Amino acid sequence: MSSATGLAPGDSVEFRRALSAADIIAFAGLSGDDDPVHVDADFARTTVFGRCIAHGAHVMALVSAASSLMSRRAVAAGCRGTPVSAGYDRIRFTHPVFAGDSLTVRYTIDAVEESPARSLSRFEVANQDGKTCLVGTHILRFA
Repeated sequence: MSSATGLAPGDSVEFRRALSAADIIAFAGLSGDDDPVHVDADFARTTVFGRCIAHGAHVMALVSAASSLMSRRAVAAGCRGTPVSAGYDRIRFTHPVFAGDSLTVRYTIDAVEESPARSLSRFEVANQDGKTCLVGTHILRFA
């Protein structure tokens, strides 16, 4: 375990959340992204998806929740500094997310560095059928 981060490669957390149609509509209002593929069922039926899909940023917000779980673990382990996000890389949306999907975010530490104090992680979001919907990497720094 890193003394600076309180984390070690292989540390992992999971965050689960089901997304409802109301959640997707609420996110559209919150974000200002009211693209019809997200909020107009009649329009969405004419697309390759056949129904409304969740916003990519909405699904990414669940990754942020998983990152926060890892940050709390680091604090509980006595990390030095405050864990904050330094950014996400290599984000890929690999399968659409629909209203009613139950999503699981798996967030895993791949590497830790002492100076500067940071962790490098990978994440995957899968739906209830085990289909991977989102992948990427994340840098958590300790300020």
